[in-house]
Amino acid sequence: MFRDLWASRELAWRIFVRDISSQYRQTFLGYVWAFLPPLISSVTFIFLNSQGIIQVTGTGIPYPAFALMGTLLWQVFMDALQSPIQSTAQAKPMLAKINFPREAILLAGSYLVGLNFMIRLVLLIIVMLWWQVIPGIGLALFIPAVIALFTCGLAIGLILAPIASLYGDVSRAISIITQFWMLLTPVVYPPLTTGLAGTLVAWNPVSPLIVTARESLTNQPFTMLPQFFIVFGASVVLLFIAWFVYRVAMPHIIVRLGG
Repeated sequence: MFRDLWASRELAWRIFVRDISSQYRQTFLGYVWAFLPPLISSVTFIFLNSQGIIQVTGTGIPYPAFALMGTLLWQVFMDALQSPIQSTAQAKPMLAKINFPREAILLAGSYLVGLNFMIRLVLLIIVMLWWQVIPGIGLALFIPAVIALFTCGLAIGLILAPIASLYGDVSRAISIITQFWMLLTPVVYPPLTTGLAGTLVAWNPVSPLIVTARESLTNQPFTMLPQFFIVFGASVVLLFIAWFVYRVAMPHIIVRLGG
């Protein structure tokens, strides 16, 4: 597995460059599309909060900055989850005709997730400067928290990718489920501790990842650090299991697709 991953570096880079050309250069807005999904999601809740339709308190920082940070971090998880599914779907013709390490398309998709994160990082810095959010020593945990979000999303996406290659229902279901999943994750509100919603947030594996990443930026006490390390470790284990299952399943998937 690791030998194939290492051997696929050059091909992964070529696929990544091709995907960048098709994804951004053939659009009028170009790289602006990397900002739009989290911006639109956060602006909706910022407007509702400003008009008193919903009341969010206890954020510790101005709510617009809180919501924007949360949606930008959530988008890292979403990009990682969708990456293996979309990369496998786009590579179906190539997978059926050419024998090459399957890790190349996964690695290329990961490069794209990383590029999108770097673009959004510029917006994140602007948000922090505008609302004067000053990080503290906890900032050292920000990159590990982002890696944890990426690992968790990629592991789930890898598990779903072979099934999604056969049934388009999976991709459609993901878009619906993740919208509801975001509402059950403390993306635009602080973690709840009471009631059914508090229970769902507590058992949501993405909750400690989002909360810890945002707290590392806002110089606030870490409230879910033990859960963060548990979920991070479990995500790493799940990623290797999902990677193995993906390798085993893909030859059979290609046969089913007529390769």
